[in-house]
Amino acid sequence: MQKEQITDKQAICIFIPFMIGSTLIIGIGGEAKNDAWVAGIVGAIMAVPMLLVYARMLSLFPGKDLFDILNITLGKVFGKIVAIIYILYAFHLGALVLRNFGEFINTVAMPETPMFVPMFCMGIVCVIAVRLGIEVLGRTTTYFLPLIFFILVIVQLLVIPQIHLNYLKPILENDTISILKGGFSTFSFPYAETVLFIGVFGSLKSKKSPIKVYLWGTLISTIIIIVTTIRNIAVLGSMIDRFYFPSYQAVSRINIGDFLERIEVTVAIVFIFSVLIKGSICLLVACKGIQKVFNLKDYRSIVIQTGLLMVYFAYTIYDNSMEMKYWAFKVYSYYAFPMQVILPIIIWAVAEIKRKINSSAEKGEAIPESTSR
Repeated sequence: MQKEQITDKQAICIFIPFMIGSTLIIGIGGEAKNDAWVAGIVGAIMAVPMLLVYARMLSLFPGKDLFDILNITLGKVFGKIVAIIYILYAFHLGALVLRNFGEFINTVAMPETPMFVPMFCMGIVCVIAVRLGIEVLGRTTTYFLPLIFFILVIVQLLVIPQIHLNYLKPILENDTISILKGGFSTFSFPYAETVLFIGVFGSLKSKKSPIKVYLWGTLISTIIIIVTTIRNIAVLGSMIDRFYFPSYQAVSRINIGDFLERIEVTVAIVFIFSVLIKGSICLLVACKGIQKVFNLKDYRSIVIQTGLLMVYFAYTIYDNSMEMKYWAFKVYSYYAFPMQVILPIIIWAVAEIKRKINSSAEKGEAIPESTSR
């Protein structure tokens, strides 16, 4: 089967909705309250070293994905053990994203419809997207992302009359610990979740692409996240932490001339598109991992089964929205830390050591040849 490839532009276009997906709806830096935007900047700064590590791993092994890298660096046995950990993480994260979507639809749009219905529909769309492949996903995202940007800009402009900049004051009112906790939460959700792109960006065409994609994707996503967070705080004030979906609540207050209102549906459009991309990437990584661990011919043969299991797991993972928000801001950061930080650093360190050993061995072999001549 021909290897799938995507351009840098397509990779960045996939990266951005993955980052802003659940973040725009649930928010960031819950611990920091009206300093959440400061916590977002802190989280972005914390994430830069790890993003460079992810990009470096891909650069060291061009054309290889996460599971190939694990096999090369850790060997077949330990490589498969760590691969299973990442399969479970990708599967779990995909389920969390689907559940966020289900809670959102059930709360703000269709409260009388069983939550399983919208999650099942989104799960089926993710299954179709993954079966079509990363190339189709990249092209589709490239076409739709300008529309998402247009919606975000228009909403930002329309909400200006509802903004109260005094809600942002006093800046740094909360103690440093709360801001650092909010920054750490933002680091793990969404920045360090991009570790999963190591399982996808083996499809990039050039060796220098990973660093470019990670840095540009992170920069654009950070601007969107911080501007949106400032807007939400400036509209909702200190009550922001009381809302499960602050972006939706902030945009719902737009009312221009008593004829332009109910604009919050635009937030739903952005969220649904982003959930589709993020859920598809999580499902794709999980299926690719299963393919590599069990030596299957094609990951597409297990997409339907894995996708349906993901939907069912998403349905059973929480009891209500309170548990969802508690998990996102209190538990998730510590749960995901090993997959996002500890294991990537170990894998990167082993890869660098092996690279130096191999290069030294090659130089050692080259010296006798030149001497004999």
